[in-house]
Amino acid sequence: MKSSEIQVILSEYSVRPGKRKGQNFLIDERVADREVGYAGIKPVETVLEIGPGLGMLTERLIPKAKRVVGIEYDSGLCRFLGEKYGDKIELIEGNALEVDFPEFDKMVSNIPYNISSPLIFKLLDYHFDRAVIMIQKEFAERMVAKPDTDDYSRLTVNTYYRAECRLLEHVPRSRFWPEPEVDSTIIMLSPRPPPFKVKDEKLFFRLVDVLFQHRRKKISTILKMKRIAVERIPTLPYVDLRVEALSPEQIGKLSDSISALSQPSKGSDR
Repeated sequence: MKSSEIQVILSEYSVRPGKRKGQNFLIDERVADREVGYAGIKPVETVLEIGPGLGMLTERLIPKAKRVVGIEYDSGLCRFLGEKYGDKIELIEGNALEVDFPEFDKMVSNIPYNISSPLIFKLLDYHFDRAVIMIQKEFAERMVAKPDTDDYSRLTVNTYYRAECRLLEHVPRSRFWPEPEVDSTIIMLSPRPPPFKVKDEKLFFRLVDVLFQHRRKKISTILKMKRIAVERIPTLPYVDLRVEALSPEQIGKLSDSISALSQPSKGSDR
């Protein structure tokens, strides 16, 4: 789809693309073909698309899937999609961060840049087989970053614990209209069992959040600030290090050590 065609449609449906909505429309059909191809959609599957926009991916998903559900925030784009595809797509008008996702097998989406982080965290709470998503390049690199790098983050650890993440291809900003300020990357998320076990997942995720809020401070300092296991800090592993130096498995070990301190010792009820 050419940028001139996009502008005509947007004008007809009173849609003004802007940063607040994260609206940058893919104009390269070859990229869309590859993106849908990566998902390996089967005829019996339900596919969820966040922000279908003008239907660049949608029209490729409909012939392949049993059911396509699109969540679109913009009312003008919802009218366009409804008139173009009718009952071939189930449309949910609303904010993808606020509405419940329906049951789905695969997700294929070009996610609005301004909601990438919260949307990925929300997605990882759902059961699905595979997600093929276009996000900003810098964000994708954070998802697969290694410890002791600037990109290593809470997002890295949460993603690694819940799913395999692969970077499939980088997409130049010139493939979109309006042209965004950054390049993009297509990623694939495949949920899998955690690569390591923790005694208390709720504690583990809370610890990850707390530690990465103060990533430049020593772990002992953060635990004192947050009043976590204060009296037993010297007995815990890695407390003289910063969280960015720890692998996800080591953070899990720290979490288990803190969890063990809250468990009553054998014979304590005698």
